[in-house]
Amino acid sequence: MRALIQRVSSASVRVDGETVGAIGHGLCVLLGVGPGDDERCCDKLAEKVRALRIFDDSEGKMSEALGEREVLCVSQFTLYANTAKGNRPSFTDAAAPALAEPLYERFCRQLDAESGVFGAAMEVELVNDGPVTLMLEVEPS
Repeated sequence: MRALIQRVSSASVRVDGETVGAIGHGLCVLLGVGPGDDERCCDKLAEKVRALRIFDDSEGKMSEALGEREVLCVSQFTLYANTAKGNRPSFTDAAAPALAEPLYERFCRQLDAESGVFGAAMEVELVNDGPVTLMLEVEPS
């Protein structure tokens, strides 16, 4: 599983012009699922996101974990794009929807996250909270 996480002041996701998920201060997570991923990968990645110390403490140092802050999670199969050949990305390295959707939903539940609509064309809007964007990956066992 792969996740691109951004520390945000606010974030929202719309489908067909309707807001389906929105948060204040917290994390916006773009989540990609690979074909070998399973519940163990999902749980491990969710715990990593929850435990990352990337929020400022009272002295302005990044030393606080997510805590009570909010999470918005959006499914993002394009995190598995292969651009090694040619100029058109291949997405054959992404998991099939039958595998990806239940793991995406599990990940969202693990973090009590607001979410987009799996497989929908979504518009994501966010306001970064400082230059904090990280790529996380958990390999299947």
